[in-house]
Amino acid sequence: MKKFNTQDNLFHRIRLLCMIGLVLTVAACSSIRLTYNNGDSLLYYWLNAYVDIDSDQSDWVKQDIDDLFQWHRSTQLKDYVQLLQKGQRQLAGNMTQADLLASYREVRERGEKLANKAVPDLAQLAISLKPDQINTLARKFESNNDKYRKKFLRGDRDDRNKVRYKKAMEQFELWFGNFSREQEAALRKASDARPLDNEMWLDERMRRQQMILAMLRKVHDQKLSKEAAMPLVQQLVRDVFTRMDSPERKAFYDASLDGTTKMMLTAIKIATPEQKAHAHKRMQGWIDDFNVLAASKQN
Repeated sequence: MKKFNTQDNLFHRIRLLCMIGLVLTVAACSSIRLTYNNGDSLLYYWLNAYVDIDSDQSDWVKQDIDDLFQWHRSTQLKDYVQLLQKGQRQLAGNMTQADLLASYREVRERGEKLANKAVPDLAQLAISLKPDQINTLARKFESNNDKYRKKFLRGDRDDRNKVRYKKAMEQFELWFGNFSREQEAALRKASDARPLDNEMWLDERMRRQQMILAMLRKVHDQKLSKEAAMPLVQQLVRDVFTRMDSPERKAFYDASLDGTTKMMLTAIKIATPEQKAHAHKRMQGWIDDFNVLAASKQN
């Protein structure tokens, strides 16, 4: 499923370390089946853009990615089907904010499971990275941060609300199709009611980036083994999924999650039967793709 932007993310909490999440994001606007079957190559190229994989690493990194996909294909996709079918039933009934919050927790748990599965492979990659590759990663992080600043830190509060609303509407239109002006006005009101602090989100992503870089430099400088590196990677994964539960972030994050689920509930409540049918069909397409993928074996 296509994800909301970082501060709007509800249905897709698989983060940087959860590599298959990238494929599902790319697949949202095209064929999940086609993209997933080529996901190993896509993820390799994505990873290469961050750390510039060398010839000594290439073969085993590709194999690790392939193994992760095979595990995911054989053990996880049927579960995704069940989640989507549950979503279809809720959409046809009287969905509540509690239902949306429960869906968020369910997908977050699955994202965390996938990230934890990747820990040994990520530890192996960490111990193989050279200083120039870590520096390449640092530059990539900074480039991404510059793009974030240009997009989300420009203008006044109204300008930033407009950007956030536009990003959210791209996702709603994916699900429901086009909205009327009256529907758009209701969604804009719900969007603007959400707490807004783009500086905090940038600070949070930069903090995570520095944690990743510090971990990689520690692994390199201390020449840690894979076994010694794995707890560091595990802690990093844990922090990614629990950081917003920390005391200094929790109040804002809870309010953001509350506002986002209320906006989503607004979209569902004002959707016409035709728009709900569009969403049902979209989910059915993903269900069909996941079923085919789960039943097939990729060479």
